[in-house]
Amino acid sequence: MSLSRRDPLVVGSIVGDVLDPFTRLVSLRVTYGQREVTNGLDLRPSQVLNKPTVEIGGDDFRNFYTLVMVDPDVPSPSNPHLREYLHWLVTDIPATTGTAFGNEVVCYESPRPPSGIHRIVLVLFRQLGRQTVYAPGWRQQFNTREFAEIYNLGLPVAASFFNCQRENGCGGRRTLVFASKQDSLPRAGRRMRSYQTNGEIDAGPSFSGRGGGRIP
Repeated sequence: MSLSRRDPLVVGSIVGDVLDPFTRLVSLRVTYGQREVTNGLDLRPSQVLNKPTVEIGGDDFRNFYTLVMVDPDVPSPSNPHLREYLHWLVTDIPATTGTAFGNEVVCYESPRPPSGIHRIVLVLFRQLGRQTVYAPGWRQQFNTREFAEIYNLGLPVAASFFNCQRENGCGGRRTLVFASKQDSLPRAGRRMRSYQTNGEIDAGPSFSGRGGGRIP
């Protein structure tokens, strides 16, 4: 199902800031404890300390998927110059299963926004085959679009996001202004500069490497 102009992913600028417009092809269910993530849900750091349970759909378990979890609002929504921060990366997830059956190549790091209300985005891609996607060497200044391009993942097949702020933060929901019928979907963002080693946390392989290094 193609995204409408009133879809929360469009209204919340996930499409535009992180992703290009895409069509939902696979179901994606994300839960933290008993809380199921719906687009725009507000969660505090204490509620997302542990990795979520993620279940995906599909109709053929011989198909494999990659799940990416990023924060595009680092260090703050008003000045996201470190966009994006990679919180989690799981590859080789068979269709009709979940992340528990995949390969966690970048371990889960729980969101801890220093200021403002951050959008935490989970994106699902279909892989060309098994063991065809590998870990980057760093989390900071990750770029979901470039990552997908490097591994020929194409457009996402599903995505979801929630909002997160400091435990004692007092801000309300991020303001969402629905687009009018005359508005068009956000155009693809310009290509960001190449990956840099700023913020590198491990001497893992680059995207062009093989062997799938794992960020701790």
